[in-house]
Amino acid sequence: MSEERKQTRISRRNALGVFGATASGVAAGPMLLGARAAEAEAYPASSAVRSLRNGSGSTPVQGLHLQFGGDPRSQMVVSWITDEEVKNPRVVYGTLNGGFGSTASAVTKSYTDGHSGKTVWAHHALLSKLKSDTDYLYAAQHDGATPDAGTFHTAPSGRAPFTFTSFGDQGSPTVTWKNGSNPVDASGRDFEPNATPAAGDIVTGVEKVGPLFHLLNGDLCYANSGPDRVRTWNHYLTNNSRSARFRPWMPCAGNHEIEAGNGVLGFDAFQTYFELPSTETDPELDNLWYAFTVGAVRVIALQNDEIALQEGGDIYNRGYSGGRQLAWLEKELKAARASKDIDWIVVCMHQVMISSATAANGPDLALRAAYGPLFDKYGVDLVVCGHEHDYERSLAVRGVVPGSATLTPNPSQSATDVVESEFGTTHMILGGGGVSGVTNTSFTMDDFDGHGHHSAYVQTEHVGKFNSVKEQEAAVWIGVRDDMHPYGFAEFAVDPGRHPGDMTRIYVTYYNVITPTGELKVFEQFTLQRRRSDGGNHHH
Repeated sequence: MSEERKQTRISRRNALGVFGATASGVAAGPMLLGARAAEAEAYPASSAVRSLRNGSGSTPVQGLHLQFGGDPRSQMVVSWITDEEVKNPRVVYGTLNGGFGSTASAVTKSYTDGHSGKTVWAHHALLSKLKSDTDYLYAAQHDGATPDAGTFHTAPSGRAPFTFTSFGDQGSPTVTWKNGSNPVDASGRDFEPNATPAAGDIVTGVEKVGPLFHLLNGDLCYANSGPDRVRTWNHYLTNNSRSARFRPWMPCAGNHEIEAGNGVLGFDAFQTYFELPSTETDPELDNLWYAFTVGAVRVIALQNDEIALQEGGDIYNRGYSGGRQLAWLEKELKAARASKDIDWIVVCMHQVMISSATAANGPDLALRAAYGPLFDKYGVDLVVCGHEHDYERSLAVRGVVPGSATLTPNPSQSATDVVESEFGTTHMILGGGGVSGVTNTSFTMDDFDGHGHHSAYVQTEHVGKFNSVKEQEAAVWIGVRDDMHPYGFAEFAVDPGRHPGDMTRIYVTYYNVITPTGELKVFEQFTLQRRRSDGGNHHH
């Protein structure tokens, strides 16, 4: 990042200072809007100022969060939730110089939780015609409510450096009530924890890095296993809003997003809370898989319960798309690898194709069978997962070990410091987002094949929830594992190179979130590299 850009970026402190003055009724409107109005889409600038008054008893804006639209260079979705119906949900937005000159109306979605009967409303405002690589201010509001506000930075146009982060399996740092026979407080109820304080510490960690966007690799808040699913989602979104109001947090759905009674597939809550750049025309499948491009990186988010053998949600959903997801995936991969504008293909998903933790779920044979040939054929560079509550990454792999009944991924390289992505896919398990029940102490340490390779236990048959037939394999693909610290996340700094055909690199840092202090500590750093696709030499 250049010095000029550093000086012109909006700081959260300055931006919230502006918002605070506006929301508190101080005459900040002329300062914001005096220079010139931005290109108004619905209301003139003066209406925007009047709309930013204090609330008058309406249900508040809660859980403010961002997602990219279909084109991250020019579109952003601002989302929030309410526990009542509201009137005129909207977002006013603009630049620091132009002020709140534009307004976008929000579309409201709702669902009624199948356990509690509570209804939640989610509001999604698509901001369009934005300028690429530009800072924006925005405030979300509905009639009678105090606005809540944030900032964001749009994606660059073309190849450019940027940073993103990723983890899965987070949970909420707060607790919810439950009825029970344990010792109770004065209310007559006792508490049930959803996760650990690390679920809060990790959000602070992401903000210290300050990425352009964040990938959530499934199992977001574990509402399906809690006593109050609606309250758990509310706490989760409120916790993450400390970061997600400033940068898009892009999720994929894991097994714990499947909630009994919430739609045929159990995804009603997930599909209501988020508005993702899905191209699915079937409402039942909307938001479950999608893709977007930032710079020269194509990110593809998948929903693995549709493919995996294992059953970990409230409903066993395997095969629910009738092959639509796999057909879409191959089309996406083929187009990405054929493009001269795309260098990197990153897949975000929940369940895993590699894992050597015995207390966890293990690799899934069905995922290997469905995804492995496609990842190899189209040269997927990086797969980020969750599901196992630990950190592990593979060597770069391509193809399978000859004769392997478990389709064991075959290492294409032995290096763990500099990885040639053009010749193999790196899988990263980033399941240390904060949930309890960690698995980092159960990594295998045997010499299974007599050549120094530890083993893994691959799920080869489904026999019921949380139960599967497993087969042991020599885990020749093991790269790096962290058996000391359960919590953490990864940072990916993209260097696009300068000229056609240059080497482009992603510098990866994995941070531990240290308990009980919450401080960050670097566990490891490594580099992924490949030739840019605009140099005329494609290997796929």
